[in-house]
Amino acid sequence: MTHLRTGEQAPWFFAPSPTNPNFNFSTVAGRYLLMGFPPLDRAERTAVFDTVGRNMDLLSDANIACFLVIRDPEDYAKARNRDGMRFFADFEGKLAQLYGARTADGAEQPGWVVIDPSQRVLFTAPASQTAQVFEQLRALPPADGHAGVPMHAPVMIVPRVLDPDLCRRLIAHYHDQGGRPSGVMREENGRTVGVLDDFKRRRDANIEDEGLRTEMRLSIVKRLIPEIRKAYRFQVTRIERYIVACYDADEGGYFRPHRDNRTSGTEHRQFACSINLNAEAFEGGDLRFPEYGMRTYRPPTGGAVIFSCSLLHEATPVTRGTRYATLPFFFDEAGEALRLKNLHLTDFAPRIADGAPADAAATREAALEAQARREAAEAPPAQEGAPFEA
Repeated sequence: MTHLRTGEQAPWFFAPSPTNPNFNFSTVAGRYLLMGFPPLDRAERTAVFDTVGRNMDLLSDANIACFLVIRDPEDYAKARNRDGMRFFADFEGKLAQLYGARTADGAEQPGWVVIDPSQRVLFTAPASQTAQVFEQLRALPPADGHAGVPMHAPVMIVPRVLDPDLCRRLIAHYHDQGGRPSGVMREENGRTVGVLDDFKRRRDANIEDEGLRTEMRLSIVKRLIPEIRKAYRFQVTRIERYIVACYDADEGGYFRPHRDNRTSGTEHRQFACSINLNAEAFEGGDLRFPEYGMRTYRPPTGGAVIFSCSLLHEATPVTRGTRYATLPFFFDEAGEALRLKNLHLTDFAPRIADGAPADAAATREAALEAQARREAAEAPPAQEGAPFEA
């Protein structure tokens, strides 16, 4: 694994695991990761597994999670995920080659890659040094202190974007419209598809009132876009999504760690925006960026958090009350060209997976109707990338 150097970004990938046929490795930041590539020789592999077994007390999802990459189908058939221990199938050796455990000419180099909580390489070691690897792991500081100094996510909080009265009217509009379960976008077989499952517990209502949309858009143009240009040297020209989102404590409202531009149907997005509409009325429900520690971020009522769509982030569970927010995405004309290019690869009607809310079927039916309207129109609707007014 000599091509992996300390401080370099660990390669991202999708791979099968016992519980997910397309596990997204980019979502597991926020803890140390021990990536293991065991020897192909069964006796050597058994010795490595025995050493891991003697050190299971060290492993947990909260601090050091081990991911064993299994090349043998018989071993993989016996693999069972548990706290601190995960498995990937790699029967063709592609993942091993990505990480340098197998060279391009087929030479095997089994070993370990230790990755820090921001998903950068900490150190590597051959499989013959498995015991020494665990000794080094035991000497590491807690995951949240891995940098030796406090870390801060590269986000910006901008207060006073939406007036308090507008925030109240947006919440009232949500109740007039009624919220529906909100899904996630995933890449499956080269297409971006919506999925309703337990990865997120949130209800959304489209802002149908054109007056409210216009008032919100103008506030963003006058009060927020100049701040983005000043801080990030990026000129926003397009907005995607006019919604009011609801995270409710009764449903344990949350959104697990994810990135907002990792599919063909979402890669045009540049910046995400979270504007709280009632920040004083709930507990929990804050933003966290696991690559940068366990600190959370909460804008005040009417204020926004702005961050790159490439950052891993989560909405922590709401533990009391109800959080209302509006959550647009921003991009520019180059992003609009990319959105239109990929539009045919996006399926807006979510499929219903295990763990979806009981009323998910109604959400799917509504999405199918909206998709039919989109396909019948000559131009995409305004909420799918309308330019800002000058």
